[in-house]
Amino acid sequence: MSGILSVSNRRALVAPLLVLSLAFSSIAIFAAHAQAWPERPVRLIVPFAAGGNTDGIGRIMAQRLSETLGAPFVVENRPGAGGAIAAELAAKATPDGYTLLVAALPVMAVVPAVSPVRYDSLKDFAPISNIATNPFVLVVNKDVPVTTLKAFGDYVRGKPGLSYGSAGVGSLNHLSMALFLHRAGLAMTHVPYKGNAPALADVVAGHIPAMFSNLSDALPQAAAGNVRMLAVSSQSRSPLAPEVPTVAESGFPGFSVLTWNGLMAPAGTPRPIVDRIAAAVATAVKDPAFATRLKEFGADPLGDTPDEYRAMLAQDVATWAEAVDIAGAKQP
Repeated sequence: MSGILSVSNRRALVAPLLVLSLAFSSIAIFAAHAQAWPERPVRLIVPFAAGGNTDGIGRIMAQRLSETLGAPFVVENRPGAGGAIAAELAAKATPDGYTLLVAALPVMAVVPAVSPVRYDSLKDFAPISNIATNPFVLVVNKDVPVTTLKAFGDYVRGKPGLSYGSAGVGSLNHLSMALFLHRAGLAMTHVPYKGNAPALADVVAGHIPAMFSNLSDALPQAAAGNVRMLAVSSQSRSPLAPEVPTVAESGFPGFSVLTWNGLMAPAGTPRPIVDRIAAAVATAVKDPAFATRLKEFGADPLGDTPDEYRAMLAQDVATWAEAVDIAGAKQP
């Protein structure tokens, strides 16, 4: 009879309803879990030893998140392998919001380009928010007769064999200079040091004429008149040195490199949790007192969205892979 459903027809109707019911139940459980988070301490894995910029930024961020979100955020230092040990640990953690990585650009974009690692920066992480960025600045010894980046290019072309310093082979300031020289059609000899400070000391002493230095290290030397800052490597001028133009506005459009520290979670971490943390970071960087603490590390506060951070990461992975290739820094 037309008014009576057969057993098979009833099953055909019930099955989709059961699937929908299970789906709505899963969504409800998921939402309740995300709303209740955090119910216990959250660990922030720092990929370097205590005392550096990444550790310092991670600790002040942990303190702020503890105050804002109502649960302890505990820093756990896991140095080794250029940060790869910490990144792999975070990538393989349960994606429940209770393990986060204080990510640093070298760990996410340079180390994987230099040597094989057991994590994929673009697939294994959920970017949350980029806390702050640190640009580099091209500095020259005070006796080098140039005041602009264009004049520096002319100076290099007129004196073949000039050298530049860096914090070591594969360091960010080595790769930044290699990328700049390649794009500008210039040639200089690389002289690696064991850190930014000794390289900058030799620029001050006049043993080498130039380098891309960490801005935080260069500022006091520039204030003392020991070096001249020609251009910052970021896309826009740094609030810490607003009088210094960018490389891009100095005649090399499209050039933008910087380092950064942000928060990432394992891929698959519920988006509501990611968004809550991102909102807390965005609020924190707008607080003048918190921003001042970041600036003590030579960092420019950012606090972008998860989607913006993901786009920046994708661009940086490509940029630094190019720089590693140009510099010949890739290891077998």
